[in-house]
Amino acid sequence: MNNCILMAEVIQEPQLRYTSDSQTPIAEMTVQFAALRDNEPPGQIKVVGWGNLAQEIQAGFHVGDRVILEGRLGMNMIDRPEGFKEKRAELTVSRIHRIEADASLRSSTADVPGTAASRPAATTPAAPPAYAASTAKAAPAAKAPVETADYDDIPF
Repeated sequence: MNNCILMAEVIQEPQLRYTSDSQTPIAEMTVQFAALRDNEPPGQIKVVGWGNLAQEIQAGFHVGDRVILEGRLGMNMIDRPEGFKEKRAELTVSRIHRIEADASLRSSTADVPGTAASRPAATTPAAPPAYAASTAKAAPAAKAPVETADYDDIPF
């Protein structure tokens, strides 16, 4: 199953359009996320939402918003004017959660049965207790005595 969760920042205002046949709403926007290495530029990916979620994305999310995106990752082939084909990643979002400044989450979901429309942010677990390091050296463990097998009691 293809499932992707990405924390990113909206860098292009969501654009809403409709399919020509059934007038299904589609929202598209570009988000930016941190690079894997310090010397690399941040990554960008196109995000697409469908149906009611598309309308919620267009109405509720703007440039600069920090979000957590859940959805399917796909690859599209694009013919470039230079004469070659380019592969681009695209995230079809099923849920989107806004990261508020006070570290709480607000979410919007696609029409998926059995999912909650919003969930509170998970609390950060407390730091594990620090254990005092012992300065005394432990005595080496004694080797267990090796028992010799008693082959006289074998019943055959």
